[in-house]
Amino acid sequence: MPLGYTPEEKARFQQLVNLRRRWLKDQELSPREPVLPADSKGSVARFWEGFLQPRSLWRVYTYKTCNAGWWALTRLLIPAWFVHYYVKYHVATKPYGIVTVKPKIFPGDTILETGEVVPPLKEDERHWSH
Repeated sequence: MPLGYTPEEKARFQQLVNLRRRWLKDQELSPREPVLPADSKGSVARFWEGFLQPRSLWRVYTYKTCNAGWWALTRLLIPAWFVHYYVKYHVATKPYGIVTVKPKIFPGDTILETGEVVPPLKEDERHWSH
């Protein structure tokens, strides 16, 4: 029984070593690499690239518009809403602004708008017999 590798195993091992060395050598980049694709941006990408420049006109106007909107919301609209709410529900003479509770009408009362007298209710025996 021979000790060690057979010639076929030695040849196979040498082939694997050579393949590994070649693979490692192929991983090294040449001075011309990496080769990047040409920079072809779409219309949306070109727009955003120009828009995001530090002093572009669109960026300045967008900033001014957002600033003015935030100022109007925090210093005009929200305080105006609080004042409206307070006046409507806490200061107004009528409770709850427009909504008023109508007075109850009982038999024998006079309706102010028409002057009619509300007739008495007919008592039905079926309702009172328990």
